[in-house]
Amino acid sequence: MIQFFDAGNDKIYALGLTQPLQDQDIPKLSWLFGNATLIKSEKLEGTFVGPRKEMITPWSTNAVEITQNMGVAGIERIEEFDKVDLSNTAFDPMLQAAYKGLDQQVYSIDVKPEPVLYIEDIAAYNQKEGLALNQEEIDYLNGVSEQLGRKLTDGEVFGFSQVNSEHCRHKIFNGVFIIDGQEMPTSLFKLIRKTSEAHPGRLVSAYKDNVAFVEGPRVEQFAQKTQDKADWFETKDFDSVISLKAETHNFPTTVEPFNGAATGAGGEIRDRMAGGKGSMPLAGTAVYMTSYSRLENDRNWEANMPERKWLYQTPMDILIKASNGASDFGNKFGQPLIAGSVLTFEHQEADKKYGFDKVIMLAGGVGYGKKKDALKESPAAGDKIVVMGGDNYRIGMGGSAVSSVDTGEFSSGIELNAIQRSNPEMQKRVYNAVRAMAEMDDNPIVSIHDHGAGGHLNCLSELVEETGGTIDVKKLPVGDPTLSDKEIIGNESQERMGLVMKQKDIELMERVAKRERAPFYVVGETTGDQHFKFENKVSGENPIDWNLSHMFGSSPKTILEDKTVANKFTDLAYDNAKIEDYLKAVLQLEAVACKDWLTNKVDRCVTGRVAKQQTAGPIQLPLNNVGVMALDYRGIKGIATSIGHAPVSALVDPVAGSQLSIAEALTNIIWAPIEGGIKNVSLSANWMWPAKNEGENARLYKAVEGVSQFAIELGINIPTGKDSMSMTQKYKNDVVYSPGTVIISAVGEVTDLKKVVEPVLQPIVNSSLLYIDLSEDDFKLGGSSFAQIIGKVGTSAPMVKDSAKFAKTFDLIQALIEEEHILAGHDISAGGMVTALLEMCFAQEEFGLEVDISGIKAGDDAQLLFSEKPGLIIQIGNENNVSVKDRLKALGVTYHEIAVPKSEDKLSIKTANADYNFDILEMRDLWYKTSFLLDQKQSGAELAKTRFENYKKQPLEFTFPQGFEGQYAALGLNPDRKEKTGIKGAIIREKGVNGDREMAYAMHLAGFDVKDIHMTDLISGAEDLSDVNFIAFVGGFSNSDVLGSAKGWAGAFLYNEKAKAALDNFYAREDTISLGICNGCQLMGELGLLYPEHETHPKLKHNIAGKFESGFVNVTIPENDSVMLGSLSGARLGIWVAHGEGRFALPEKESAYNVIAKYSYEAYPASPNGSDYHVAGLASKDGRHLAIMPHFERSIFPWNWAHYPIEQRKDILSPWIKAFMNAKEWVANRA
Repeated sequence: MIQFFDAGNDKIYALGLTQPLQDQDIPKLSWLFGNATLIKSEKLEGTFVGPRKEMITPWSTNAVEITQNMGVAGIERIEEFDKVDLSNTAFDPMLQAAYKGLDQQVYSIDVKPEPVLYIEDIAAYNQKEGLALNQEEIDYLNGVSEQLGRKLTDGEVFGFSQVNSEHCRHKIFNGVFIIDGQEMPTSLFKLIRKTSEAHPGRLVSAYKDNVAFVEGPRVEQFAQKTQDKADWFETKDFDSVISLKAETHNFPTTVEPFNGAATGAGGEIRDRMAGGKGSMPLAGTAVYMTSYSRLENDRNWEANMPERKWLYQTPMDILIKASNGASDFGNKFGQPLIAGSVLTFEHQEADKKYGFDKVIMLAGGVGYGKKKDALKESPAAGDKIVVMGGDNYRIGMGGSAVSSVDTGEFSSGIELNAIQRSNPEMQKRVYNAVRAMAEMDDNPIVSIHDHGAGGHLNCLSELVEETGGTIDVKKLPVGDPTLSDKEIIGNESQERMGLVMKQKDIELMERVAKRERAPFYVVGETTGDQHFKFENKVSGENPIDWNLSHMFGSSPKTILEDKTVANKFTDLAYDNAKIEDYLKAVLQLEAVACKDWLTNKVDRCVTGRVAKQQTAGPIQLPLNNVGVMALDYRGIKGIATSIGHAPVSALVDPVAGSQLSIAEALTNIIWAPIEGGIKNVSLSANWMWPAKNEGENARLYKAVEGVSQFAIELGINIPTGKDSMSMTQKYKNDVVYSPGTVIISAVGEVTDLKKVVEPVLQPIVNSSLLYIDLSEDDFKLGGSSFAQIIGKVGTSAPMVKDSAKFAKTFDLIQALIEEEHILAGHDISAGGMVTALLEMCFAQEEFGLEVDISGIKAGDDAQLLFSEKPGLIIQIGNENNVSVKDRLKALGVTYHEIAVPKSEDKLSIKTANADYNFDILEMRDLWYKTSFLLDQKQSGAELAKTRFENYKKQPLEFTFPQGFEGQYAALGLNPDRKEKTGIKGAIIREKGVNGDREMAYAMHLAGFDVKDIHMTDLISGAEDLSDVNFIAFVGGFSNSDVLGSAKGWAGAFLYNEKAKAALDNFYAREDTISLGICNGCQLMGELGLLYPEHETHPKLKHNIAGKFESGFVNVTIPENDSVMLGSLSGARLGIWVAHGEGRFALPEKESAYNVIAKYSYEAYPASPNGSDYHVAGLASKDGRHLAIMPHFERSIFPWNWAHYPIEQRKDILSPWIKAFMNAKEWVANRA
């Protein structure tokens, strides 16, 4: 039966019930639904928009679990429906449907699961289902059918198509290339593999796992002693490996950008979970490439090619929705996104159309694991096959096959059916359980694989590839009862992992999973006979029942014949008298322009281990070249990552494009001190190409050969990557080719993360800037941003002429960084030298440059200023000027001393031909303008305008506590402490939170013994808080913020007898204190813990922009006597903000509250959420209990800060550590 609740504002909640609601449960549900009223009627009139009936949403899964935690029985589905006027309501038909009335059939699906089908005509079935099988594969399957003496099942044919798709098997990269009649000597994959054979460096695992691993340093693990129950945190050292992986989700993002990009991000995270016997994802990266956004009508460079009738979404919609999706997944999973890139491009010339109509969405990232667990074990017969994660739905059916063909080739129904939906909170639960195993001294996981393309078919077949196995279809969890066996085993619901474990270890893993609320299913076992079977013991019909060799076997070798076709682009024509006009246009290209519209909505602080993310300087602007994560909380060793690409240059010359892509990644990562220098950098190469079109296979071969050769010459390896070879968008009477692209991701171990150099000009007059030429080619403009804005591609792109000198120069810069001789540094890439010089000035206040480049030879000023040939600009103090130049000379490096800083907002440039004077403030606003235009689409016109007006008016300024000395000894702290202090605290977490480890470490460092307590421990009565004096409710997205931030978490406390008693008893004691940050702050508001005497409690509402806000801002600590922040009264500090519902709604006058933190600026965005009285945090009247939205637990180290005052640069700890020290002291004094 269906029961309806009216939540007001035309919102209806429809509850699918297995039994009538109990009277005592109706008030609980009314509270949960925001004081909604129960509707007696069984039918509602009107037009509604809601989820498709056949697709239970992740939102519903969470909502039902919340009701179960509240002790409400019998609910199996809850969905939201909005009453609308359909004539002016847009909705996404992939995710939603329109309903004329809501009745008792709203969730009914009159479909029975299809039986196992035996395929009479494989060719016809291939055509009907869009399986992308070629004729040789069809012939092969017909041969298998003859061998088996029966027709193949639909599951077998479908399974073969997914497992052997181009997407999964990389047939082109493993194929034979015949170019201009000559067979090439080696495959593309072997060309890439040659880099690791020539330079194995510190490789531990390459090409054979979900990720690549390189050897890392010895670091410190901070984790609970055991994780199947509440237990105390401890530290222990281990030898690490560093992981690198990047995935593209191009087809799904083109078709449905939010979920396409979200599941791209989620799939890539799962890859880094599945490395070896289980590993830890740490931080993400993202790249978006689309055709032109057409944000304004007067962007002349966008007029070269007429706008198409887009197949699915406009480029602007894709940019916004895709970045929303990827950001949302990372935000909710708890992975910071620390580096990225954007490119827009289209061009028509010589009757060929180029553009990223089929978009590129790359999700990459870094992580780590234990060296001893970096390689998977081989399963033995009788091992158990385990699936963890969510139910099976009709999601992503055929995704890997559809991703292997040109977009627009199949019907939109097949293409939409191939898109996955994301559930980051479920994935986080599974990850917590996997991480628990990986953090044990003896990891019991034998092997692990993610569920991605091909679903269970691909995951479980690869998991048992060495042994064979039998899986019971009926043990796989089903969320949609209409699924056929083929659909159960082939769907791509995203948040699942497959594992192989010994029988003896199952019980422990199951206990951990149950505590984390991670669904856990033992679905089969390995057999040792190389047979692979999905059996259905109920029907007796097995959807798959054949040998692994049949599934993986003799798919014929792909042979690719092509001829060299030179792209015929015209040369550039321009007027050197218009340099300033050209510059103004270049600064507005998405590739060059400010990326604040991206960084302001993505979490860049979660984990408390972010050492360098996108924004830099007193005026926080996304300018950093490199992202860096700490490998542990000791703040020395880290992981650096960067990105490089040059697809427009690759149109001019595929080898130049390859070189420039690697060079850009390297000139970005160079600013972090890398252990061992360039030889210990490893790369991922992700290839996106419109293969199988005339001339393109030949260009692809040259490009891969160029990457391989350049990497070998530099002495580096490429141990991982991916390819997507169908980058063509077909229209009814047209075709648009995405430019052949390689995106390079670089990774390296950082020796000291406090030495990373930023591209922010330091206000030191006694210094100068050096230009270092890493290319030694001419100042060519082919493939540049400059070429784009004049509507051209060009005929000649720059190259790196001397790879050995490039490598030596890289290592010299590394040495200068280690010696702290470089004050600031930037690479020359998109926008050329003039853009790099401007960007170095943008984040600094009232400082500019006097530049003289008249001694540098170039064809003309446009070439000199806008060429994107690889190079560096470094700022050197005068005291080191001579020695640095001597060392450059000794290597034979081409360099020029080009500029001195000056105390005004002007960039003056003297060339051999002219003098230019640019107003930095004007240029910065132009550079920011594109971000403002895009931000209008996500923050609304008014707040986007406010952000645009205020970004430069709200510089970070600090007032530290008098005499603060941020050294361990001065503060009396011992980071090496192993022994217990007897001062006990605990973190409290619910499923979906992600701020637990950083909170626990801050408490530990301050001197607490810290216990990890999950809500499952409190609900079961296993824990009652009686043994701790300090509790901290951590940040994150409990229950994915379903039904409101912390609402479900609060329900688990309010409507569970044992949990409520534990909480009430804790707050009744006089020797206790508590802290809630972010989601924990929202929980304290929902529970009314701060001001029990108030009739209406403080609540946290949606931010005024209606979106997640991320930023590093100033807060001021007013005079207060709170336990934790009283000693910081009067301070003005930097702190991370990362929340979607952080707006304090305070119904009383300000004096009724004990305000302990305010945003220092009263205007948006530095006051990010519109809180009443600009409040950032409150304390109880007696100061013992504190609730704050910004994350001071993620700001306790100077390297956490996005900008730290230079006069405090010797600090190892920031003043925020005092908050936790004060808490420890207060408890110790009452012990």
